[in-house]
Amino acid sequence: MNENKLTSLVNEMTMDEKIAQLTQLATPFFKGAGDGGQITGPMADMGITDEMIRNTGSVLGASGAKDVKNIQRKHLEDSRLGIPLLVMSDIVHGYKTIFPVPLAIGCSWDLELAEKSAEIAAKEASVSGVHVTFAPMVDLVRDPRWGRVMESTGEDPHLNSEFARAFVRGFQGNDLTNETDRVAACVKHFAAYGAPEGGRDYNTVDMSERELREYYLPAYQAALDEGCEMVMTAFNTVLGIPATGNRKLMRTILREGMGFDGVLISDWGAVKEMIPHGVAEDEKEAALKALTAGVDIEMMTASYMKYLGILVEEGQLEESLIDEAVLRILTLKEKLGLFENPYRGADEELEKEVVMSAAHRVAARELAVKSAVLLKNEGVLPLEKNQKVALIGPFAESGDILGPWSWLGSKADAVTMKAGLLQKIDPAQLTVSKGSDIEMITEEQIKDAVEAAKDADVIVLALGEDSDMSGEAGCRADIKLLPAQLELIQRIRELGKPTVSVLFNGRPLDLHGVWDQTDAVLEAWYPGTEGGAAVADLLYGDRNPSGRLTMSFPYSAGQIPVYYNHYNTGRPKGAPDAQERYVSQYLDTPNSPLLPFGFGLSYTEFTYNSMKLTKETITCDDTLEVSVNVTNSGKVSGEEVVQLYIRDMSGEVVRPLKELKDFAKISLEPGETKEVTFTLTEEQLRYHHSDLTFTSDPGTFIAYVGGSSKKIIEKSFTLVK
Repeated sequence: MNENKLTSLVNEMTMDEKIAQLTQLATPFFKGAGDGGQITGPMADMGITDEMIRNTGSVLGASGAKDVKNIQRKHLEDSRLGIPLLVMSDIVHGYKTIFPVPLAIGCSWDLELAEKSAEIAAKEASVSGVHVTFAPMVDLVRDPRWGRVMESTGEDPHLNSEFARAFVRGFQGNDLTNETDRVAACVKHFAAYGAPEGGRDYNTVDMSERELREYYLPAYQAALDEGCEMVMTAFNTVLGIPATGNRKLMRTILREGMGFDGVLISDWGAVKEMIPHGVAEDEKEAALKALTAGVDIEMMTASYMKYLGILVEEGQLEESLIDEAVLRILTLKEKLGLFENPYRGADEELEKEVVMSAAHRVAARELAVKSAVLLKNEGVLPLEKNQKVALIGPFAESGDILGPWSWLGSKADAVTMKAGLLQKIDPAQLTVSKGSDIEMITEEQIKDAVEAAKDADVIVLALGEDSDMSGEAGCRADIKLLPAQLELIQRIRELGKPTVSVLFNGRPLDLHGVWDQTDAVLEAWYPGTEGGAAVADLLYGDRNPSGRLTMSFPYSAGQIPVYYNHYNTGRPKGAPDAQERYVSQYLDTPNSPLLPFGFGLSYTEFTYNSMKLTKETITCDDTLEVSVNVTNSGKVSGEEVVQLYIRDMSGEVVRPLKELKDFAKISLEPGETKEVTFTLTEEQLRYHHSDLTFTSDPGTFIAYVGGSSKKIIEKSFTLVK
């Protein structure tokens, strides 16, 4: 169906049919699903009629080939014009086979594996009837108190942009019409949702437009450049106006400036939430502001249904704005091939083969291995397979390692820590004790843990956050482990035995009480379905840790936000002529994070030398090659993430101390040396000036290469214009 036919279809539609296309309702509203037609609680108070449901354009949260086909079939039977439903769901880091959370995936620095994880999620989701996933989330994050940092890939705009592209490629493939085993991607949350004041979800975001463009918009742009079909609005304010009703943000910046012509959907209830935000007096005004701003689909409120028609009749709203939104939605349905095949990839028999297949679990294990970050190791790891091990902690036998937004993932399917260790050693070598709950501890639990550890050669503590302590609305002011687990660590430490902490969590933690009390710390994040197996691979040295942090670990919560690409200030601590007191510093804690961006240990060592630049001066038409020799100077093979940073020494506005510009992940055998070469261009030296122009300044730059944002070597060069 070409654009002319789609336009003709729009012209055939009644006003009510058009407006219904702009509304998304959850699965329980629809007949055909297992719970279809059973509306209770707040949904029952939405005022949704059967006529509205018959004409609705999309369904939220439906899955399972049988149910989706039934919903679509009954919908088409009732649809006057035979317009199929779009089926959308949150497939964030896996459908049924759950991969590590996105923050962990970012720490892999492995774009191919990230893309593969999205491809597998798409295959499982599409065969189960899903057409669109609300992913990737590319919000830049600097505050680990915010629960949704687990859904981002970290604090750097360049790295986030690269992962945004990879996820979109994985979800969408090359041809959504014919590749029915892929799904359309929806990048979120536009914009700057990752910068709420105080790290509190849904809270105010207040920043300059220059800051927004410089750090927060690039990853969204990267997703759009890769062909992402949809964008979701953010709950927060941007430039003083809630994103969902922000005409400048959505029409001027997103559509005109960033070139997006696809479908824009609100987040759950965000249209109606403009009332408590204080920018809409009632639902009628909220509907007017949202559609005028360019929001095509209202999710799970009925402001459009109730008031758009009235607004047109009253002359407050041009019907053409409704028509253009409907056309965008129909165009996406056509691109997905739904008019010709409304059931698309849904296939009950194939679903049994594809979902949670052995190959998918292998891929999940591989990414879980690559995502874990070894934070500390004082000679305890890797473990020997002849050692007696005491596995202690609330995550010792817990399947709660999938993390938030694992939707259809089952804790029962997860490989636990105990199960993972038993893949490596004889049961007689392993004793297991819960030791404490996540939030509570008893003397009886401590006694049991001490007994379990009595004959052990080494103790492995399985610690962390319950998955409900992270994700949406999972914000924490105190980001230490909870007191019960810290007490468990102290009591176990009294035994004087080598102790390893394995952490399962969705954010960088304040590690006081862990860092200083255990000999090794492995950050496993929420590693997904194969988590226990992947952790065991790493603990026993069958795999060498290669993850590197993409979000800084604070020394204390009082430093937050703490991130590597900060500005220097006019009184930087540590400057050659700095005073002792009157500099930018805390009196009671360091300025620097405990663990910086890019940091991660290995079971081997890597040395950097012979850094070279092909030129000392470049022009706008030149390229500059930066090369360095990297040597595996240890005794086992390993992977290193070689990172390239720059610093602009003098700009029209202040510039960060470092900015990541490129990276390479290389494998090295013991004693092996590889030369790694990066290419820099003038375009990579550009930034947003005070007038929002995007250009570079002539002058001196420093190029840094190393294994983290701190462990680096450097050389300078000059840009001449």
